[in-house]
Amino acid sequence: MTLTSKALLLTSALALFAAPAVAQSQGDWTFGIGVGSVDPKSDNGTLAGAAADIGSDEALTLTFEYFIRDNIGIELLAATPFEHEISLGGSPAATTKHLPPTLSVNYHFTNASPWKPYVGLGINYTTFFEEETGLGTLELDDSFGISAQVGVDYKISDNGWLRANIRWFDIDTDASLNGADIGTAEIDPFLFGVAYVHKF
Repeated sequence: MTLTSKALLLTSALALFAAPAVAQSQGDWTFGIGVGSVDPKSDNGTLAGAAADIGSDEALTLTFEYFIRDNIGIELLAATPFEHEISLGGSPAATTKHLPPTLSVNYHFTNASPWKPYVGLGINYTTFFEEETGLGTLELDDSFGISAQVGVDYKISDNGWLRANIRWFDIDTDASLNGADIGTAEIDPFLFGVAYVHKF
């Protein structure tokens, strides 16, 4: 099953749970801690005349969400650094780390069951650092782009939830080697996450 098919399947499942009622109240806030796996798309463009392939990685994720209205929250996503291997023409060529802070507006659905789906749309800022390669000095520019997500929370206590979600990010970075432009890497990854979320 492709990543797009998985996302569509999850979206369809969430729609079945949706109902017009209050999931979270205005003034509530939550903190989430979990693990996310960043999986870039398969075709990452051309760098230095060779096809680029950017590997996946996992890291700790944190979320902070404040509800400005019933069911509507402003969420900040943070994480420990993700590290990726960059291959050119099928051969390992470089590594880089990145941080993907993302600010989203989420709408949380509710119903009589313990399953509470939500959707979100936001803006992502990705910063790259510690680029390493034996080819010279590699630099990857920071990136701004949109982000979208679908997810579902499962209630395990009055204030505790288990969360699973899928995010997509629009991430493109201009690359230079020894000061010369070598192309643009089109990363556009999915982030698959699981977390524990606590409501305060």
